[in-house]
Amino acid sequence: MKKNICADRKTFSAKTLSAVCLATAGVFFAPAMLGLAPQAAAAVPAVNLPDFANLVDAVGPAVVNIRTTERLKLGAQGTGGQDEQEMQEFLRRFFGGAMPTPAPAPRQQTPRGRRAAPQEQEVQRGVGSGFIISADGYVLSNAHVVDGADEVYVTLTDKREFKAKVIGADARTDVALLKIEGSKLPVVAIGDSDKIRVGEWVIAIGSPFNLENTVTAGIISAKSRDTGDYLPLIQSDVAVNPGNSGGPMINMRGEVIGINSQIATLSGAYNGISFAVPIDEAMRVGEQLKKTGKVVRGRIGVQIGEVSKEVADSLGLPNAKGAQVSMVEPGGPADKAGIKPGDIIVKFNGAIVDRSSDLPRLVGSTPVNSKATISVWRKGVQQDIAVSISELDGDKVAAKGAKEAEAPASNALGLTVSDLTAAKKQELKVDSGVQVDDADGAAEQAGLQAGDVILQLNNVAVKDARQFNALVAKLDPKKQAAVLVRRGDTAQFVPLKPSAK
Repeated sequence: MKKNICADRKTFSAKTLSAVCLATAGVFFAPAMLGLAPQAAAAVPAVNLPDFANLVDAVGPAVVNIRTTERLKLGAQGTGGQDEQEMQEFLRRFFGGAMPTPAPAPRQQTPRGRRAAPQEQEVQRGVGSGFIISADGYVLSNAHVVDGADEVYVTLTDKREFKAKVIGADARTDVALLKIEGSKLPVVAIGDSDKIRVGEWVIAIGSPFNLENTVTAGIISAKSRDTGDYLPLIQSDVAVNPGNSGGPMINMRGEVIGINSQIATLSGAYNGISFAVPIDEAMRVGEQLKKTGKVVRGRIGVQIGEVSKEVADSLGLPNAKGAQVSMVEPGGPADKAGIKPGDIIVKFNGAIVDRSSDLPRLVGSTPVNSKATISVWRKGVQQDIAVSISELDGDKVAAKGAKEAEAPASNALGLTVSDLTAAKKQELKVDSGVQVDDADGAAEQAGLQAGDVILQLNNVAVKDARQFNALVAKLDPKKQAAVLVRRGDTAQFVPLKPSAK
């Protein structure tokens, strides 16, 4: 039976083959037999994929592996060993089986009944990357790579190892400057991160999982990505993993345009999105660290938020750009200059503020004690205000506030308000306003609640409950109304759309 089945299959295959041959003969030979000219296939443009080999040859030698260690105190040898055993158990649990067990130190000869002085053991803390920016041995990396380290070692691709000195580190930008002493050191070329384009090819070189000089490639996914930090970052899809931190992001001209710093992940490993510190800002930070060992930044004393399209429309702004001032620090530079909550900062020293995340960087890079011109949008008019820049104190910089509340439809404004008492005005340090007693409908959906204080309605200062209700009655139900609401120490515009009566 099996043999017949096979024979049937052979017969079927032969017939099929004959049919296919006849069919294909018709396909391939019929046009010639009919005297028809062969049709040319549509030309497909050739796409040349990038070759990174020359880039790696040029830049790779200047990329370094950074190994950090810390000194742990161990119990004295020969005195029972209790402290040492506890420490070794800690090390085994923390580092796992990958950590080599150190050779036992010689037993110390001490008088009976006396403990020897505690010993120190150097253990590896972490691994990262960096790159040499000058022939005299300055190296840029991430601040978190060297944070908490007692010793830092830098290894080049030619296997030379140097003990590095940490000149300084800036946690706000995650930039660290190191110094090694050596000769004939390779150096990277520095590019311009302001000129990068979304979609251009870039590569990363580093030591992911301690695999030195690993090269990965991808494209720039976004510029000036706001991640909630002080500095907008370069987003890419270049594979970056633990150990890549501090390594360079390199463009196709072989120039460093960023320092690989963060990844977006739930697992702790690369998940398709990585971020780099723009090299322009990193170099500015590096210069300050080189000169003084620290970074001095300017501040103006405001809290800011994004400008939504609804707020822009209600305030007459041509575009939803700028930084919305939600709070002004009493007695701060902005307060003294006359900047008020509700102002929209559209320019800083002539530079356009597209997003609220642009402002902290612009303010921070302005010399302390200098004068800056801030252009604000207030009551439908742009005006310039001169502000004296003071030194950043702690986290007081053009700080980002809470996100805009969304603007749902509203039944009128859905607010019941009352006059502020004299004590409340004194507590809040305001001259006028109304207190929200109840919020329903759209106001409730937008997040307003009893106890909130309303300071402005469409850029008009709210004096009391009667005036506020009169202003609400005149609102156009087809347009969003911008309500400046204060809660605690923070104020922000909440766009609300009144409904027709």
